[in-house]
Amino acid sequence: MKGIAHFISGVAVATFFPQAVQAAAQDLSFILVLGGIGGILPDTLDFKLARYFEHVDYSIDPDPAAPNPQAMAETLARAMDQAFEGGPVTVQLHTMKLGADLWRQYRVLFDTEAGEVIVRIGPLVTTAQVPYPGSEPVEPAEGRAPVSAPMRPTYDAEVVVDIFSGPSLTFQRRGDAVDIIFLPWHRRWSHSLTLALALGLLGALFSPLHGLVLGLGALVHILEDQLGYMGSNLFFPLTRRRVPGLKLLHSGDALPNFLTVWLSLVLIVFNLDRFSDAPLLQPLPYFLITLLVPWTLILGASWMLGRKRAPRTPEAIAVSEVLEEAAEIE
Repeated sequence: MKGIAHFISGVAVATFFPQAVQAAAQDLSFILVLGGIGGILPDTLDFKLARYFEHVDYSIDPDPAAPNPQAMAETLARAMDQAFEGGPVTVQLHTMKLGADLWRQYRVLFDTEAGEVIVRIGPLVTTAQVPYPGSEPVEPAEGRAPVSAPMRPTYDAEVVVDIFSGPSLTFQRRGDAVDIIFLPWHRRWSHSLTLALALGLLGALFSPLHGLVLGLGALVHILEDQLGYMGSNLFFPLTRRRVPGLKLLHSGDALPNFLTVWLSLVLIVFNLDRFSDAPLLQPLPYFLITLLVPWTLILGASWMLGRKRAPRTPEAIAVSEVLEEAAEIE
């Protein structure tokens, strides 16, 4: 989910503790904000810290004026063969920037049936990932290279590279195949139950309440991300592999983000009222008015609009999964 959704979710969790609400009201404490900090901290650690410690073995930085898809495909195939014979190999895929709002798109496809890695040069796009009609290469711009070992994509078989810094991939042998790990630095130790516990212990140095608020704020973020596609490394350091997500939503989808923010605000207002000296809200009519009625209308309208809109492709989803998160942190 986007940063604002994670932040407000953490604040909502903090309001479930009457002592925190009273401290915020009477002592002007920032303890409710501490829950929001815990809610956004896992992504902040990734995008501001973990990504810069990634070791890259191969860097694919194509010339925007004359990209060579065959050389790019051969580099990826060589990296995968090397990973099968030895240890993990990480490849950074750089973007091709042509102007302030102009990029050349390319796609990397791991064809598991044919045993090939394919690189296709695509159209020019804006920073909003809107392609310019007729900007595709005149000649077929495609490169293919065979891979010796079977390939196993762990996220998506096709990766789109177009704007900002571009994704990285790690190839790692597991059994008789090579795993293709999308964004190896993301949602690892920073999205583990271990980190939530560590943050709770850190906050507890001030008080048990601070520990609960900070730790639970991070835990809510981790559980929200687990509803998506990428998943998280929940059990670090016992394992270095991500637990697959439930595939119920995508981090960039507008509706889940909006509903999460709405629900969080509804809970914040309710908790602030019920822990006040003179509560005014009645639970049943309050939640009926704030949740059931508007959510029914919103979900109905979304369903109607969704019928008229073309579905998003898996590769577009794969890219937006990280770009939507990064946009809130950068």
